[in-house]
Amino acid sequence: MAEHTLRGGVGSWAEAALDVKRSRFVCRIVRVETESDARDVIDAARKTQWNARHHCSAFVLGSNSQPDQVRRSNDDGEPSGTAGRPILDVLNGRNLIDCVAVVSRYFGGTLLGTGGLIRAYSDATAAAIENAVASKGLVLRERRQLFRLSLPHSAAGRVEAELRQHGVVVLGTEYEASAVMMIASTPDGEPELAALVAGATAGERMLEPAGIEWVDAQLDA
Repeated sequence: MAEHTLRGGVGSWAEAALDVKRSRFVCRIVRVETESDARDVIDAARKTQWNARHHCSAFVLGSNSQPDQVRRSNDDGEPSGTAGRPILDVLNGRNLIDCVAVVSRYFGGTLLGTGGLIRAYSDATAAAIENAVASKGLVLRERRQLFRLSLPHSAAGRVEAELRQHGVVVLGTEYEASAVMMIASTPDGEPELAALVAGATAGERMLEPAGIEWVDAQLDA
């Protein structure tokens, strides 16, 4: 199943706020790469929203296909299983990876009960994800084959634009003696990519294999 993360690299974020019986739940989802990064985000929430009573959290690091994937959740003083786990369940249900979600609760004086807390923390997290979707803030996270393509500086912009028009994922270009473009292809997409490159360069340039890596790809929806 396709996995998503936040567009824009480490540190990109989405946010939403929800009011339930005078309690306010503020969720921020941030893209991270390591457990240390995730815990830094949680600590930052404690500092910036210092007057919130709880800062409940969950994070997912790595693909579901990886045996060393890390998943953590924390209720931060709420009744066990009513906050961190519901947040994590929403991340899992939406196939979000490489991110941490922190929901800061400002207590309004009314007890919500177990079911009410689960719904509130789940809904706040889901709302932040929906805001990311609405702003086109999600990307696919896929394992792709990488290729280098060396070009004259004068041709790099034109070739990149032409490849992107055909849906090719161009990760970036380094300008040295020549312009070296890094391109990502699906496992079975090399023949089509090679044909596109041949057409864009009049057959003068060829792809150079550069390994396999997890990359951001466009989200169609």
